[in-house]
Amino acid sequence: MVAARDPSRSLSLVGALPLASVRHIGDAEELLRESHLSAPDVVLLYTDLPTRLALPELLTILRSRTDLSHTRWLAVGTQGLGPLLQAGADALMSDSSSTEAMASQVRTLMDRVRQSREQSERLAILQRRMDAWEHEERVRDQLVHMLVHDLKNPIAAVMGLLEVVEEDDTLAKESRDLLRLAREETHHLLHLSVNMLDVRKIQAGKMKLNTELVYAPQLAEVVDQARGDVGVGLQDRHLRIELPKEMPPLAADPEILRRIYANLLSNAMKHTTTGGVITILAQPHGADLLCTMRDDGEGIPADDIPNLFAAFEQSRLTLHGRFDTGMGLAFCKLAVEGHGGRIWVESERGKGASFFFTLPLNLDLDDDDDDFADLLV
Repeated sequence: MVAARDPSRSLSLVGALPLASVRHIGDAEELLRESHLSAPDVVLLYTDLPTRLALPELLTILRSRTDLSHTRWLAVGTQGLGPLLQAGADALMSDSSSTEAMASQVRTLMDRVRQSREQSERLAILQRRMDAWEHEERVRDQLVHMLVHDLKNPIAAVMGLLEVVEEDDTLAKESRDLLRLAREETHHLLHLSVNMLDVRKIQAGKMKLNTELVYAPQLAEVVDQARGDVGVGLQDRHLRIELPKEMPPLAADPEILRRIYANLLSNAMKHTTTGGVITILAQPHGADLLCTMRDDGEGIPADDIPNLFAAFEQSRLTLHGRFDTGMGLAFCKLAVEGHGGRIWVESERGKGASFFFTLPLNLDLDDDDDDFADLLV
C-alpha cells in the first residue's frame, strides 16, 4: 500500500515492482479501513497523508494491531520523519528518492515480512509440538502414578503370603527354594514400580527432600536397612562393609539415601554370581563423603557406560537374564544430584564394576560432633 495524498506516488512503483500488488490509499480513514480487510506486507506512509490524527499517533495505533504484526512501515517525506521512527517506522526515506531506490527498499522490507511469517509458522509448529508433548507427559505421569499405586498393595500382599507359606516346616527343600525365588522376584517388581514413580517425580520437580543431619551411626543404619530392602538374594553373596566410625554430618534425606544404597546394592547383586563379593565403602574425601559400591562380576561393556544412568537403559551384560527398566540407576543419579553430589561408574570387562557417588559434608557442624557423641552415651 502507498498511503499518500498524490495517487501518482503509487503509479510510479507499479512498473518497478511487477510481482507486487501496489494500491493507493488517499487518507488515514481509508488506511484504517483497508488494512482491516487485508493486512499489507509493506505500507509506504507519506508524511503528506491527510489525517485527523497526528501521523505518529496513527502509526502507533496501526502498529498495536495484532493482524498487522508482520506489516513493515516505510515512512517517506522531507519533514516529520523522526517522530514516525519513534512511533515504530521500520525504515525512513526522502520523498525525493528515485523510484528504483524506493522499489529496492520495498523489496528489502518484503523479504523481511516473508522471513517473519516463516519464523512465525515455525514457532507455531514448535508450539503445537510442545503442547502435544506436554499433554503426553501429563498422560504418562497420570498413567505411571495410577499403575504404581494400583500395583503396590497387591504386590505387598503377595510378598506377605509367600513369606507365610515359606515358614511352613513341612515344605520340601525344592518348594522352599521356589518360594524364595518367587519372593525375590516379587520384591524386585515392587522396587521397579516405586523407582518408576520416583524418577518421574524427581524429573518433574515434585519430590522434596526431607533433609536432616546424618552422622556415622545413622549412615550405618541406612546401609543396614538397604541390605534388608534388597532381600534374601544377598545371602548367596559375600558382603563387605567399611564405613567411617566418625565423620562430619551429611545434610541428607535418610530415606532417599537408603533407596540409593538399595538400588546400587540390588544392581551389584544382579551382576554377580552366587559366591560373588560385593563391597560397600564410604570415607570422607575433602568436602565430600565418597561412597563406593564394588562388585567382582563380569563388568560393564564400555559402550554401555555413557547411557547407564538414563531411564530405560541398562547394560546388555546381565548375568541373570532379568529384564530391567534401568529406573534404579536413573533414580540414583537424580537423587544424588538432588543432594548436590555426583555419581559415576568405572568398570573393566572381567574385573567387575565400581559405582561411586559423593555427598557434601556439612563441615560447619564438625565442631558439634562432640555434643552429638555425648547424646549417644
